[in-house]
Amino acid sequence: MKKCLLLLLISCIGWSAMAQTTGRYTIKGTVMDSTGNKLPGATVMLLLPKDSSLVNYGRTDTEGALEFKNVKRITYLLKISYVGYLPFQQEVKPTDEAINELGTLQMKELNQDLFEVVIKTARAPLSIRGDTVEYNASSFKVPPGSTVEDLLRRLPGMQIGQDGSIQAQGEEVKRVTVDGKRFFGDDPKMATKNLPADAISKVQVFNDKSEQSRITGVDDGKREKTVNLELKDSHKKGGFGKATLGAGTDSRAEAKINYNRFNDKQQFAIVGFGNNVNQTGMSWDDYQDFRGSQSFNWGDNADFGFSSGGMYYYSSGDDESVTLQPGGGSRDRGFTKNYAGGANYNYDDKKTKLNTSYFYNQTEQTLDAFSQRENFLSNNTSFRTLNDNTRLNFNANHRGNLRFEKKLDSLNTLVIFSNGRYGQGNNRYNSLQQFYRNDGTLSNQSTINNFNQFNSFAIENAMIYRHEFRKKGRNFAASVTYNVSNSQGDGDQRSVNEFFFEGNRPDSLLNISQVNQTNSLRNVIKSSVYYIEPFAKKFFWETFYNFSYRTDEVDRDVSDRRGDVEVRNSFLSRYYTNNFTYNRLGTSVRYSHKGLNLVAGLAGQQFKLRGKYAEDQTSRDFGRIDRTFFAWIPNVSFNYNLKNNRYLRANYSVSLQEPSIRDLQPIVDNSNPLYIQIGNPDLLPQTYHNASVGYSHFNPGNFTQFFVSLNYTYNVNQIIYNQTIDENFVTTTRPTNITGGERLGVYGNYGFPLKKTKATLNVFSSLNFSNNITFINAVENQTRTDAYNVGVRLDLTPVDWLTFYPNANWNISNTRYSINTSQNQQIVNNTYGAEMNIRLPKDIFIKSDFVHRSYVNERFGFNQQIPILNMAVYKLFLKNKRGEMRLTAYDVFNQNRGITQFASQNFVSQEQIQTLARYFMLSFSYNMRGMKSTIRRQSY
Repeated sequence: MKKCLLLLLISCIGWSAMAQTTGRYTIKGTVMDSTGNKLPGATVMLLLPKDSSLVNYGRTDTEGALEFKNVKRITYLLKISYVGYLPFQQEVKPTDEAINELGTLQMKELNQDLFEVVIKTARAPLSIRGDTVEYNASSFKVPPGSTVEDLLRRLPGMQIGQDGSIQAQGEEVKRVTVDGKRFFGDDPKMATKNLPADAISKVQVFNDKSEQSRITGVDDGKREKTVNLELKDSHKKGGFGKATLGAGTDSRAEAKINYNRFNDKQQFAIVGFGNNVNQTGMSWDDYQDFRGSQSFNWGDNADFGFSSGGMYYYSSGDDESVTLQPGGGSRDRGFTKNYAGGANYNYDDKKTKLNTSYFYNQTEQTLDAFSQRENFLSNNTSFRTLNDNTRLNFNANHRGNLRFEKKLDSLNTLVIFSNGRYGQGNNRYNSLQQFYRNDGTLSNQSTINNFNQFNSFAIENAMIYRHEFRKKGRNFAASVTYNVSNSQGDGDQRSVNEFFFEGNRPDSLLNISQVNQTNSLRNVIKSSVYYIEPFAKKFFWETFYNFSYRTDEVDRDVSDRRGDVEVRNSFLSRYYTNNFTYNRLGTSVRYSHKGLNLVAGLAGQQFKLRGKYAEDQTSRDFGRIDRTFFAWIPNVSFNYNLKNNRYLRANYSVSLQEPSIRDLQPIVDNSNPLYIQIGNPDLLPQTYHNASVGYSHFNPGNFTQFFVSLNYTYNVNQIIYNQTIDENFVTTTRPTNITGGERLGVYGNYGFPLKKTKATLNVFSSLNFSNNITFINAVENQTRTDAYNVGVRLDLTPVDWLTFYPNANWNISNTRYSINTSQNQQIVNNTYGAEMNIRLPKDIFIKSDFVHRSYVNERFGFNQQIPILNMAVYKLFLKNKRGEMRLTAYDVFNQNRGITQFASQNFVSQEQIQTLARYFMLSFSYNMRGMKSTIRRQSY
């Protein structure tokens, strides 16, 4: 099968690349203005006269010359556009000559008189202004009822991943806006997956300023790839949307709806869905809801100055909230029932901007999994763990946000934003874990039955004030932020742990029956100030100050069941408070001129960690932690716009992260008798040295794109967890500092059209080399992993009624262990896939996607092949094709299952999960079209 797919891919490439020269010719010409000046960089396009569909495109060279080579000998419409000039078009008829020389093509300046002239010409399929590429959506045909995601697939220079991620011009799209306004926050998929393609007039792709640049008013040279969707007039003056209802075999069902109502100043949208087909729609934000949102600041943008790592709190074990792993919306992870809905509102009258949204998500998930893991020890031995488990998870969460921006006057701006979350849920975990010695004999086994329930609340509020002085380049900004989060969890833990020394009968038995209650409260107050002063034409002096004060209070009560009586376990119960004070004062000098942005800065950073801990609040004997850390933090960044859509960047930074209060506590946590944790009060902060360099080039004339980047990280005083494993394979971990861990990553992407508007090839590759250090039974182990990834994707749109997207991805990971070289191994994960859409007569469409996944680890005899084929046929009917009837077959071969394999530190693991497999569904969709506008725009 793999050979067939590769042969098909190669054949498609050959078909696209080998254009026949018979009956073809070349078109040439020179573009000038009325005074005889040549116009370099003008956008030139060949269109078919009958429907203005795009055939070829390009830009004039430095001499204003245009050339279209090897085009069919038919009549074309030549379209030329240039900023400040009236669009030019001319019919080009074939000649008997090999070259059709058009001579001088004169464009007229767009002066005031010409504004009164109505030009009835076909709109250009695309136009290029600087680094902005604008597509005329109506020139790229998609089936009725398609989403924006389907439209983006047809646009030159755009790629859509299987997970819905978007790449434009070789770079990841960070933000999608609708008429320049946010749509459900900054999640790009909310707009592309819910808005219909027929609502879009234009798609604009450009490099936007970073969030900090927009707030401070200072260009930091950084750019974020952004897509803006401009709505048609008809959809700005009325409501539009889509509703779907479906039922299938095995009691499968789904329902979803979206409705949008926009005008010039306001946008309102609602979305909702419910199903039992593993479509959760969950985002990374949803996952944080399940954790109580205590470990992250949600990427807030109210902290000024270069990044230090100290302003963001990573998941380090400070919080005691109950955690679980949600399904993530994948079809290959168990079985889920999902319900979600939300609303988004925008208001914009130039001086006042308001964005607010609310989203609710509920998921019930069942996971039946079997995993095996092999741990390697320092004496050239190993032990194997088998885990047969069932997980039942329920999660429900509410998420809301508000962003208000007010331009007080020409010099002062106020921004206020608030993000709030509330979540609740429970999870049940039943497992049989068996541990086997190197010779295959059973060492011990555990039967676990745990039940946890939790709820969490978090809110973040920030206010930012910005003042622009009358002196150009002088700016001041200040912010204040208040975050509060609270989580509560109740757990019921039961396990039977049997240890075998000889024979099949247990020689030792340990029963655990405990209940625990955990309350965790966190408050954070932050403030930042930022000032920039130009002291020369090209130089700016910047200074900033960051302050943060965080308080944590965690109370965990653990009780042992003894018959019907619960007895407090003072060894596992604990109460602690933590006060964390952060100060950072920094300054930098910026050079900015003609696209070159160079910054060199230094900051002094101080952590103060004050904490106390005991078995409960009433204890008279509190342990105390009082630590102060200081470090100098350098930062150098280089961003250079080389013009012609070429960008070069480089960065060196140092980030510092304090130890968690949990890791610092010198107490023993044996709540899991097979995995015991001990704190270390002598830990030092972790320091990360990060260096990166990247180059990107996008040629808007032929839509060739190239991107390459290199990233390197070196760890100093990295906090690792040393392991001591006894003869019963009970693991005891203790955090400690070590220097020497490192990671090097290289990524490259090259895309180019094999045949313009018909075939585009994208080739990408990544190399990752890492070295992780830990100690196993007091012996240093270095785990070196070399990972190689190569991928290729071909986008074929040979005719309007057919699209075909074959792809392949090869991943090889070589892992080497210094303590046990005999266990060195190679993991191979390969993926081959294709998507196809066919339009038949009478508004009948066929859609299919195929993926073949391969998982191989010869060292352990692991070889799994999973072919997945989904197919659908649908027909459009009713007035204006508003109705759609669809029959879908999921997983035709009935082969779907979840498989993962992973190697790290001193272990390798594989997991297989039962999941949703073959089913059939019949669905009906109704498209609510926008009302036609009574005002028609004039084209110029």
